Amino acid sequence: MSATAVQQSETVTPDGTEPDDETQARTDRQPIDQELAFQMLSCRRRRHVLHYLRQNDGSATLRTLSRQIAAWENDTDPEEITYQQRVRVYTALRQSHLPKMDDGGVVEFDADRSTVVLTDAAAQLDVYLDVVPHDDIPWSTYYAGLGALCVGFATLVLIGLPPFSMLAGGAAALLFSALFFVSGVAHVLHDRRMQVGSEGPPRG
Repeated sequence: MSATAVQQSETVTPDGTEPDDETQARTDRQPIDQELAFQMLSCRRRRHVLHYLRQNDGSATLRTLSRQIAAWENDTDPEEITYQQRVRVYTALRQSHLPKMDDGGVVEFDADRSTVVLTDAAAQLDVYLDVVPHDDIPWSTYYAGLGALCVGFATLVLIGLPPFSMLAGGAAALLFSALFFVSGVAHVLHDRRMQVGSEGPPRG
């Protein structure tokens, strides 16, 4: 088989038809790398788009999406959103955010039908979605501090400085283990609460 024939066979869909331009464009898209991920997630409204789509089976109309995002931004119910508030979000999504997310392969945006669908590739963004609110510290900093505290505590126990000398080595080990176990549980619960697409409004 010639190279030309092989190339043609690779561009034929399973049903024997040639893909249209839109389907071929989605096929040619590269995996989401770190630069593209941060470009997609650098804007709060784009994160809100992902949050809403994940809460609603991966699809929405532009009208309902813009109304809900406007409600989140104004800290109110969708029914209370004014026409001007919704239009501002609607226009920004239609003209800027959704086309960029479509180009990045995160969503499929049909401007004619005003529909938005989350793509399978959007799952690649999960590793970049560790949201840290402005009043929180990163978990890496927390664990570094906890580790330093345990090392200092263990040092005081080993040198026999009162009252730490009264604590047996086994008891100290149990205390350290309990601290890290409780911290791990808190970390898991925190991540579930902060995850994009979890219940309730977005938290970042």
